[in-house]
Amino acid sequence: MDFNSSVTEFILFGLTQDVEKEKIVFLVFFLFYFAILLSNSLIIITIRCSGMLGSPMYFFLFYLSFADTCFATTTAPRLIVDAISKKKVISYNECVIQIFAFHVFGCMEVFVLVLMSFDRYVAICKPLRYTTIMSQHVCGILLKLAWVGSCIHSLVQVILVLKSPFCGPNVIDHYFCDMQPLLKLACMDTYVTNLLVVTNNGTICMVSFMLLIISYTLILYSLSHKSAEGRKKAFSTCTSHIIVVILFFVPCIFTYTRPLVTFSVDKLVAVFYTIGTPLLNPLIYTLRNADIKKAMKKLWCN
Repeated sequence: MDFNSSVTEFILFGLTQDVEKEKIVFLVFFLFYFAILLSNSLIIITIRCSGMLGSPMYFFLFYLSFADTCFATTTAPRLIVDAISKKKVISYNECVIQIFAFHVFGCMEVFVLVLMSFDRYVAICKPLRYTTIMSQHVCGILLKLAWVGSCIHSLVQVILVLKSPFCGPNVIDHYFCDMQPLLKLACMDTYVTNLLVVTNNGTICMVSFMLLIISYTLILYSLSHKSAEGRKKAFSTCTSHIIVVILFFVPCIFTYTRPLVTFSVDKLVAVFYTIGTPLLNPLIYTLRNADIKKAMKKLWCN
């Protein structure tokens, strides 16, 4: 796969070079990753097996939990293993595969969040047409389009990497392969490549974020005309979505909408959206959603 590179492997710098701190990193992120797998699997199985959660919102939540699990899996296992390894080596091919998988599932999460906001918009602002607009067939088509869009986005990233030569330094100042830290090692002028990367990533982040802001603005405006009880129920559901959107998009926009400039906080910000968001999403949705809690209790306690 290394069409344009004499470098066959990279060394990941990791979160820290301190041996004692690496032991803490191993333990903490092992527990975090285990919690991510457990909590998201719980939601996936509950939605799949419960007859109470058949609405489009839970259809999309199922795939959000699936995307969260896969997204965390693209980075967390290597971070955990590297924390107790003397040499943090990743081959060129593995690096390219990690970039592809990372951006597929990260982009999928973005698109699913947009679809969930659209679902809430239709449910609250156009309730009489909800079952027609958000039919099972339409939801299936929207999800397929999200998968296609995610794959196209990731293929663009991979093509840009494959066209970049790597012939000198091979130490990536990060705990996983991503475009910004990797392109710093390229043996060429990366101005055009960086511009394409920022355009590709930034467009998806900013356009999706603007669509989400518009959707929830219209929803909040519509709630002002509803009864107090209807407002309370709808606002409770939307609050969960808004919290998830903020937690995921703010660090992503900070990372992917700027030129090739690195900051000392980049790795900490990356931890937040690669590990923190997949860990917090299940908690937010289960703690604030009475239907999921009821379905879990019925499925797992009986």
